[in-house]
Amino acid sequence: MVSGLPPRENPRPVPNAPRPAAGGRLLAVPVIIGLNVVVFVAWWASSGSPLLRALMALNFVVSTAHLKAGLVWTLVTSEFSHIEFWHIAINMFVLWSFGRLLERLWGTRTFTGFFLVAAVIASVSHCGVSSLLLGDGTRGAVGASGAVSGLLVAYALTFPRHRIYLFGVVPIPAMVGALGFIALDLWGLFAQTQGGGLAIGHGAHLGGALAGALMYRLYLRDRFGEKVAALTRGDLSRAEVAELERIRVKVRDRGVAGLDSSEHEFLMRLRDRFSRPN
Repeated sequence: MVSGLPPRENPRPVPNAPRPAAGGRLLAVPVIIGLNVVVFVAWWASSGSPLLRALMALNFVVSTAHLKAGLVWTLVTSEFSHIEFWHIAINMFVLWSFGRLLERLWGTRTFTGFFLVAAVIASVSHCGVSSLLLGDGTRGAVGASGAVSGLLVAYALTFPRHRIYLFGVVPIPAMVGALGFIALDLWGLFAQTQGGGLAIGHGAHLGGALAGALMYRLYLRDRFGEKVAALTRGDLSRAEVAELERIRVKVRDRGVAGLDSSEHEFLMRLRDRFSRPN
């Protein structure tokens, strides 16, 4: 999340596990990315329209001043709002990289709820930090990185030893990466309190990260722990065994060309799971 902006400027479901959308398709991540792109295009179009620019700044930027004015929807809409291309590109890349696996694990409904809760807490954190620590209630912020920070922390807590690639190149354990980003945000927030730092919503990042940790601890760990353990070991659940047998029979009768996209996706997930080194 960037701050300092003016406030007005179908596999069969596993029992007791998340159910993907109909047909086995995962919807939340592409829909969230699509909404972010739509809002980004609206910001781009507003450069030639002062009226549209004012409407965007009023409805897609979160700040304490906006909340006091009753614009509570900006707690959510600001997390779908990006003005600069590099900002949306980074956030959507991270969302796509981690979000698809988490949505497949949790199911679309739980993933969507997680994203929205993390977004609201991140926005509230930005407003609290801006007003209480930085002394500027008009300090606005946009960007999905608060909610994305929550997803990154939840991913790291779920799969702490899985490798992620820093800057797309350097492999590090997920937990190390998450703790590193939190440390950078703490340092950046301290710099801002001293009058320096960058125009980055460190408070939103830290609020999103805290939201991700709390939701993991209070709900996700117990709800999906057994499924995560099976994924980590590489075990097949009974539902997966049944689905694999059904696909085997279908290939025998119709050939590989008879498989639909959800069946191909199921087989690709199994391939990735069993080809990944422990």
